[in-house]
Amino acid sequence: MANRDRLSGLDAAFLHLESGGAHMHVAAVFVFDGPAPPYDDLVQAIDERLHVVPRYRQKLAHVPLGQGRPEWVDDPHFNARYHVRHSALPAPGGDAELERLAARLFALPLDRTKPLWEMNLVEGLAPPDGGERFAIVSKTHHALVDGVSGVDITSVLFDTSPEPAGRAQPSRPWTPRPEPTPPQLLARALAERAASPAGVARAIRTVARSPRETAERAAKGLAGLGAMARAGLRPAPASPLNVPIGPHRRYTWVDADLETFRAIKSALGGTFNDAVLATVTLALGRWLRGRGHDTEGLVLKAMVPISVRAETERGALGNRVAAMWAPLPVGIEDPRAVYAAVQRDMAGLKESGQAVGAQALTQLTDFAPPTILSQAARLQARQRYFNLVVTNVPGPQIPLYLLGRELRAIYPAVPLARNQALGVAVMSYNGRLGFGLLGDYDALPDLADVGAALRDAIARLAEAAGVPEPPAPDGGGAAPARRGA
Repeated sequence: MANRDRLSGLDAAFLHLESGGAHMHVAAVFVFDGPAPPYDDLVQAIDERLHVVPRYRQKLAHVPLGQGRPEWVDDPHFNARYHVRHSALPAPGGDAELERLAARLFALPLDRTKPLWEMNLVEGLAPPDGGERFAIVSKTHHALVDGVSGVDITSVLFDTSPEPAGRAQPSRPWTPRPEPTPPQLLARALAERAASPAGVARAIRTVARSPRETAERAAKGLAGLGAMARAGLRPAPASPLNVPIGPHRRYTWVDADLETFRAIKSALGGTFNDAVLATVTLALGRWLRGRGHDTEGLVLKAMVPISVRAETERGALGNRVAAMWAPLPVGIEDPRAVYAAVQRDMAGLKESGQAVGAQALTQLTDFAPPTILSQAARLQARQRYFNLVVTNVPGPQIPLYLLGRELRAIYPAVPLARNQALGVAVMSYNGRLGFGLLGDYDALPDLADVGAALRDAIARLAEAAGVPEPPAPDGGGAAPARRGA
């Protein structure tokens, strides 16, 4: 019987990918209206809700001799104050100072000997129009949670009204389960491996009961794997985004109006994700040409994570993601032509079954021995299969509150791989879109120019679609003319 606390193959791969300055945590900056809550009150509020997400009190336990993937076990020394930190911005306490602090925090690895998450309460954030603001900078390791399930956890930790909702308390105080010994970990892993033939037998019985359905499912999966191989095994083109990264980061964000993107999609067809990818394509093309690069005929390749989490799994931790390789035709300058090319190419990828193949490949990692999985993850980090990651996560479309303070904006961050100097993460929240741009400090000293190009791309695409000029940010972000970190 499978151990529900053992990391999946995909979760374990994120641990193996973490080397050479590439830290595999997903992160976000949350900006709130109002005065910062007292630190003790915040720690208490979080501690009282951790029984809803018990994984946040668990750490990794490694199987001796590499005979199995790690397990999640209760941390007998769990201390919420270790994970909830407290900082203050230097004067003038603007968005640029918050971006620099976030970049520094995103560059630091999580402590693998403890539960793999941190939150940092940030005071001293001056709003552009008076009043008070504060921020929370959060980090959670990708082995623990992917973007979509992270949204659900955020909804658990936050309230939907200014009055904090009463939470059902556990029937008894939390008591950690005894920490398993190395021999116990090894014995469990070997027992699971010995039991794997039973799983094969069950699969054979399933085939016998419904051979036609099984054959159709297998054919679809094989076709998808073929599409993945054709798209993914071709090296991505050379670009300034694909250089060995260092230990430091830059971070900036861009605010956008959600209705503007919906209107663009309605006017030009396709999907919401097409509008996001077309915007990123326009921005990167302008940025590359501004750097003096010839973009004629250049098509970058983005790795676009796709959630394969079922509705019944919403709120569960762990990763349920696959990937598609999306062409970004940065050599095209006309906004409508860029949108049409992105829409056509993305529709073709869906028809090719790439997402199905990616999901099948993800499931196969559960059967890979840990040593092979480790080598495969490191090989993937060395090869240039994609130029950058672009991830678009739908967030809650209602106001959220923390201890009575309204959350005004969410700016996400996606981790960088070893030869990938830029990651673009997008999250919607309550009518706004937050674009988070995480870049390598040395490779992208002009990350602010990427942000400026992104703002320009949004305006140009809206104009080409006949969409009215989007409203200015309403307090979560800063004016378009500001400098990035």
